[in-house]
Amino acid sequence: MSLAPFVNKRPWLKNMLMPVANWYANAAGYRQLGLRYDDLYEEEREAVQIALKRLSAKEAYERVYRIRRAAQCSYQHKLLPKNEWTTNETDVRYLSPIIRQVEAELAEKDALDAATVIPKAH
Repeated sequence: MSLAPFVNKRPWLKNMLMPVANWYANAAGYRQLGLRYDDLYEEEREAVQIALKRLSAKEAYERVYRIRRAAQCSYQHKLLPKNEWTTNETDVRYLSPIIRQVEAELAEKDALDAATVIPKAH
């Protein structure tokens, strides 16, 4: 269960927690490598694999580029120059909405597959 809907409904609480959330995102280190939050999803999950196939060609290319550039930085034990870091404004969720949609579709499919047909008695 997520607290996000609770926090988002209360602007005063959201304003209070945003500095902490931004600090945490910057401390995580992925932004210094040029990655976005959605680049960190495990690709082994079925829903993520399906969602990745639904990305536009441009977004898929940019994602692969960011991941390869981050891997290269990691191999070299270096960070990107500060002007190339991901910012709060550019760290937008591009894959999360698609994953949620795919998970809902998979849950619906599982529910339909598990449905039983009861014959009508005459």
